[in-house]
Amino acid sequence: MQKRAPSRLTRGLFIERDLERLTDLLTRFKPFLSRRGSTGSLVAFDRITEQTLSEIFGASSEWLEAYQYAKFGEAAGLVNLPEEAQESGAQDLERESLQQRKRVLESAMAELEKHRAGNGKRSRRSAKSAIRVADYMSPEVRSIRVDATLKEAGRLLQKLKVGSLLVDDGRRYIGIITDTDLSRKAVARGLDPNTTTVKTCMSRPILTIEDDEPLEAAVKMMKENGVRHLAITEDGTIIGVLSVSDLLRYYSNIT
Repeated sequence: MQKRAPSRLTRGLFIERDLERLTDLLTRFKPFLSRRGSTGSLVAFDRITEQTLSEIFGASSEWLEAYQYAKFGEAAGLVNLPEEAQESGAQDLERESLQQRKRVLESAMAELEKHRAGNGKRSRRSAKSAIRVADYMSPEVRSIRVDATLKEAGRLLQKLKVGSLLVDDGRRYIGIITDTDLSRKAVARGLDPNTTTVKTCMSRPILTIEDDEPLEAAVKMMKENGVRHLAITEDGTIIGVLSVSDLLRYYSNIT
């Protein structure tokens, strides 16, 4: 496990100034949440925000990780959903990504406020290591048959409001299909969603992690493999799914 370098927060430096910096970031972020949009660049804002979080909390802090994960939703896209749902689906995903960014910044501010009030003495590192994968996984295992079409997969993802489906062949789970698979593999290759089967674009093998592993191990596995979903197992049997959204829910609760 990577050792976290001491940040200026852990040394108790510049809390008032850092609170002002985060307040300013939230103020500058408001136009992006507005339906009217912003004349600024979201990419540039993300770069400044990540640099600020790194300077305040450390380059390997959970706050920086949380903000980076918050950007995933916007990048994934829902371009392979049924035509009537594509526009609204993409907009919903983008706005959820923006809302997640906002929640991370607000939680980071709450952490600074806690330190300013003298209540930040407990070790968050110890608290993190006690959190298990099972504490934040989704216990509902959603699946689709291997011979279903990509259009059927897109509709099911939209109906269930999830980002992934396990793929089964009638006997066992053999892969996973995600919204990212639909956009990057199907659309990029010009595949017909009405005739192309899930098997063509699914990812395999399924990446799994045991339910009693620390949550940090799941975060590391996602980052190393560049994925947004993990299947959770108990004694080798899949019992749930952990997604980037679940990680963001965890990060929102650690203040």
